[in-house]
Amino acid sequence: MKQKIVIKVSMHCDKCRTKALKIAAVSQGDHGVISVALEGDEKDKVVVIGERVDAACLTSRLKKKVNYASILSVEEKTLI
Repeated sequence: MKQKIVIKVSMHCDKCRTKALKIAAVSQGDHGVISVALEGDEKDKVVVIGERVDAACLTSRLKKKVNYASILSVEEKTLI
């Protein structure tokens, strides 16, 4: 089952954005993450779509590297 995770992240510069996207993309190793994107007016939301992605673990890793991260939503998506 696919899920969409939206995490609000504190991003001060382009380097922070790049770092957050890299962390989200490799958070689950070789499997799990299908796509990673930035959303929001200030590009401060990381959107991760994938299977078997641990939202709490991902948020924890982002907090350690980027200083602030909080889960906004986790939605289950059924495959059609």
